[in-house]
Amino acid sequence: MKVALLTTESRDFYKEYHASVPYFSTPVEALLQGFEKISDLEVHLVSCVRARMTSPEKLAPNVFFHPLYVPKIGWMRTAYFGCIRAVRGKLREISPDIVHGQGTERECAIAAALSGYPNVVTLHGIMTEMVSVLRARPGSFYWFASLLESFSLRRTAGGFCNSRFTEEAVRARCRKTWQVPNPIREKFFVKPWSGNHPVKPLIMNVGTVCAYKRQNELLDVLEEMHRNGSQFKVQFVGAATRANAYGTRFLDRVQNSDYLSYGGFKTAAELISSFDAASALVHVSAVETFGLVVAEALARNLKFFGFKVGGVPDIAQGVEGAEIVADGDWNGLKNAIGAWAQAGAPRPVSASAAMRKKYHPEVVARRHHEIYREVLQSCSSLVKQRGDSP
Repeated sequence: MKVALLTTESRDFYKEYHASVPYFSTPVEALLQGFEKISDLEVHLVSCVRARMTSPEKLAPNVFFHPLYVPKIGWMRTAYFGCIRAVRGKLREISPDIVHGQGTERECAIAAALSGYPNVVTLHGIMTEMVSVLRARPGSFYWFASLLESFSLRRTAGGFCNSRFTEEAVRARCRKTWQVPNPIREKFFVKPWSGNHPVKPLIMNVGTVCAYKRQNELLDVLEEMHRNGSQFKVQFVGAATRANAYGTRFLDRVQNSDYLSYGGFKTAAELISSFDAASALVHVSAVETFGLVVAEALARNLKFFGFKVGGVPDIAQGVEGAEIVADGDWNGLKNAIGAWAQAGAPRPVSASAAMRKKYHPEVVARRHHEIYREVLQSCSSLVKQRGDSP
């Protein structure tokens, strides 16, 4: 089976045009690790980029890479017309059995829906949800992205939904939906946790510092607990900037503290080391279609505290060490952390096995393969019913 995977290229997103090795979002990177293990799959990654870059033709024995240069006029200002046209041209060369658009944030979903081939779309985030939460104004990026999202979902064979929350949010706009989680990168399963336990509990929070991730609100809770005598350390990981008031307030609060620290952005290897040296992850985002960092932390047998938001309950359900409270219940969160700390801050021992069973790249990739076959069989049956030639 030949699959064309339409995805954004991170060198283009971060304007790292000098780099010679392409890299992709965490879910796509993990999915490719699974696809590499399916011998009868030939995968063609197709990415639209704003600059010409040096790139390898193959990323794995069965994974090919096709970066497509698209001038500035061909992006959002023209509803991604240039990207759609470039993708259609490349697909005529590849001649895939099925096209898979990764995400509705940019051009991938609409290019898949208008590809002219059997196609499906993965929802990593829900643009209509972002419009609501961020109160995006007409004409803004998320407002426009939400319109294209609805257009694409109504024209694709179906949507891959990474949680029940995502599926419920988009079902009315899709012909068909499948609940398929984001995979966890293999390296989170390779090296087992050593079992070392920090003398003073270390609590982590991972994510870009912004209003909907609610780091400042979390700091309110942690600072109150610390004033009342709770003994722990806290490390925040993720991009933060003084370009906005929220980031400035956060950075001012964590600097020069004896129990708060800010670690900035970390690579996967650095994040794994941080998880293994910590005691718990606290995740309080207001918008979370899946919650990959939660699954990654549990894959390292880290204790987890969070809110019942989006896809987080799907990850936490029935998993040792995963504890969630109602969204916005800061007192409930504080009490849960306090009780755990008083009990000696134990870490789970079976969470990693539960994550491997559900989110290992090969497990998720094989589910993709099954759905591709289902879609192609459905398309073939539809052609026969119409009396058209195959």
